[in-house]
Amino acid sequence: MNSTKLSGIYIHIPFCVRKCLYCDFLSFSNMEDRFDDYVQALIREIRMIDYNEPVDSIFFGGGTPSVLKSDYIKNILDELYKKFDIADDCEISMEMNPATLTINNLKGYVEAGINRASIGMQSTNNEELKALGRIHLYNDFLKAYEYVRNVGITNVNVDIMSAIPGQTVKSYEQTLDRVMRLKPEHISSYSLILEEGTPFYEMDNKGLLVLPGEEDERIMYHMTKDVLASEGYLRYEISNYSRANYESRHNIKYWRRQDYIGLGLGAASLVGNKRYNNTSDIREYIRNAGFGDIRINVEELTKENKIEETMYLGLRMMSGVNKREFFETFDMELEKIYGNVIKNLEKEKLIKNDEKSIVLTEFGVDVSNRVLSEFLLDIL
Repeated sequence: MNSTKLSGIYIHIPFCVRKCLYCDFLSFSNMEDRFDDYVQALIREIRMIDYNEPVDSIFFGGGTPSVLKSDYIKNILDELYKKFDIADDCEISMEMNPATLTINNLKGYVEAGINRASIGMQSTNNEELKALGRIHLYNDFLKAYEYVRNVGITNVNVDIMSAIPGQTVKSYEQTLDRVMRLKPEHISSYSLILEEGTPFYEMDNKGLLVLPGEEDERIMYHMTKDVLASEGYLRYEISNYSRANYESRHNIKYWRRQDYIGLGLGAASLVGNKRYNNTSDIREYIRNAGFGDIRINVEELTKENKIEETMYLGLRMMSGVNKREFFETFDMELEKIYGNVIKNLEKEKLIKNDEKSIVLTEFGVDVSNRVLSEFLLDIL
């Protein structure tokens, strides 16, 4: 819900050294010769944007943004500061691959304004990392983490994955234990999903992918939340945990439907009542950014669309959907729309409903996809 005017900016860097076997993100390897053209196109796009609301989060995602030298990141951020009203305490995050980080580049990133690092570790087991197609080993991650701390970044996220090829409950427990010793401020924990079009998807169809069984996957899932809770991490979203006051300000905008502008190849935006994406054709993007309309899939959201999004995105957060904010946004009582759905889900102990909000129960979180689908509307 747009309960605040503070907005976010997402910057897509579609380059990587080598695409991981599970990755379905818009990214390309072996395109170093396009870095300069791409950044110039990105800067032209920034200059063309017409948007006046204040911004308090910027997120560089990919791909692997850390393949870019710090001068590129500085040039992009300099343009953003010229163009947008950026808050003094703006959270400026950057996804980083341990194998691509150098201490000199990191120093440059920090000087440019990066103040939050998101490191794609995934596992501390080298065999599991190789099975995923990652280009780093555990020692590379440890070195990268040390670099990040040494350059003064005090807000660090670490990504971990479960249910990956070759993983056991014991090896996953070791990954959690090793991460806990490092005490990052934020942890994102994801279970492997086999996305169509990825090498893993094809391997699985051919019976070549050996994954942990369903029972082991559930054990890992519950182990994650139990271990992180015991170490003082607050679970604030289905897949995200943080120390107090270290929640990802930027990602919360997605779940709360606050405005965000996506810049770069294929980037998605939500501005007012419109959702749209930039073109996914890199040649078209480099050719047209700043000169013509690079947007595709422009969707004017109906009231029904916004209500659905408010529910299935908002319920991903442990704080759930606030009833007063819902009424202020839509001028309708939540129960008037979803009365029967709420009643049925309460009976099944999948949601908790009180006078202030609706939240998922622990059991509801376990089967969240099923629960969230109940809030899709046929007719308003």
